[in-house]
Amino acid sequence: MSQSSEQLLTYIREGRTMTQGEKLRLIAALSVPSILAQISATVMFFIDAAMVGHLGERATAAIGLVETTTWLMGGLGSAANLGFSVQVAHLIGANDFGGARHVLRQALVCCLLWSLMLMTGAIAVHAYLPFWLGGSSDIAHDASMYFMLIGICGVFFQMSGLAGAMLKSSGNMKIPSVLNIMMCVLDVLFNYLFIYLLDYGVAGAAMGTGMAEFITAALMLYFLLWRSPMLSLFSSKEAIRSPLKSHLSPRIDPAVVKTAFKIGAPMGLQHLLMGGAQVVSTIIVAPLGTVAIAANSLAITVESLCYMPGYGIAEAATTLVGQAVGAGQQQLTRSFAYLSVSLGIVVMTVMGILMAVFAPELMAVMSPVEAIISQGAQALRIEAWAEPMFAASIVCNGVFIGAADTLKPAIMSLTSMWGVRLTLAALLAPRYGLNGVWTAMAIELTFRGAIFLLRLLRGNWQRQPSTA
Repeated sequence: MSQSSEQLLTYIREGRTMTQGEKLRLIAALSVPSILAQISATVMFFIDAAMVGHLGERATAAIGLVETTTWLMGGLGSAANLGFSVQVAHLIGANDFGGARHVLRQALVCCLLWSLMLMTGAIAVHAYLPFWLGGSSDIAHDASMYFMLIGICGVFFQMSGLAGAMLKSSGNMKIPSVLNIMMCVLDVLFNYLFIYLLDYGVAGAAMGTGMAEFITAALMLYFLLWRSPMLSLFSSKEAIRSPLKSHLSPRIDPAVVKTAFKIGAPMGLQHLLMGGAQVVSTIIVAPLGTVAIAANSLAITVESLCYMPGYGIAEAATTLVGQAVGAGQQQLTRSFAYLSVSLGIVVMTVMGILMAVFAPELMAVMSPVEAIISQGAQALRIEAWAEPMFAASIVCNGVFIGAADTLKPAIMSLTSMWGVRLTLAALLAPRYGLNGVWTAMAIELTFRGAIFLLRLLRGNWQRQPSTA
């Protein structure tokens, strides 16, 4: 992070006035590293999918079948991380670095236990999951092995995500972003090793991802626990004076955990039901055939090129809004929110236009199968119309998380997903196939963006009490 960005973050904690130019510069400074990391992650998924795609449509369909369930697990892990990292952002905004480190200690213990529970669940259901999702027997074995291996590696994903969220809450977007980019490179290298050189096929894709996540988690924790000026547990004067066990004490602080649950539980429920909705969507697509499953999965990967920049801006918004809330600056909080959402809409609109223009070429990178390319390109051009409002929903949600306003946005998302998308998809899929499913998706994302913008402008989210 540049010196000017550090100075501007100090302005928030000190209650100093910021110009519009300074606010935009700070949003950009925090957003750009995260956007680059998100885009690199998308490129990684591109290469991953292309590597598996060239093994054939069955291999692609096997991963595509369980992909939404792996997202569900990742979402549940992220919700737990947010429950603690939002508290840390508020405490840093209030200049209470000791309190922030205390919350971090609690987070390390609680999130590790949570990840072990998720891993146990994944192992327990992996053999049955492909059949529950409507998959055929010819892809079930590969799908179940892929899901089990990803589940086992979920501990690494959880701890990497927690450390990254904590660093971002302190305003350090650079280190997590650089390490996530590195993870993408490692993932490609390990995938090549396990998929092709060692000939493990679909299982090799999971092994490669797991190895990349392990290395990234170790480095992310190092920069958090040893190198962070605000959150370090093992290199500060306090850490040197205190015994090691005091910094990773298994004793739980009920107040911190209660606040984390209050923030994270709505997000967890949202991820659970949204992930469940994605699983139901997969069940709707499954009867359309192996080609449709593969096209749907690959098109989702391509579409992430559009929305990953939105998530990068949302992460910056969460940090800035969180620190502004902790500092008690309501006007600055609102200003950061409006500027971040506007920037997200502009960026994702441009990305949506590019996706519509180059849809066939992007799909051709993913698969050599002409039928998959054709169906995927049609789906992407339908979805492109929804990107501006999708941006609004993504960045608004980042704003609300920073303000610890998670319950009502979660209810809004769930109502939109289950009431609009799945209902329309079930009605349109039998007649219009994959195009019908993606039309339902585009309509729902537009509706969700509209109701999120309405909540943002009404300002109800600012009434949430600070967790600091």
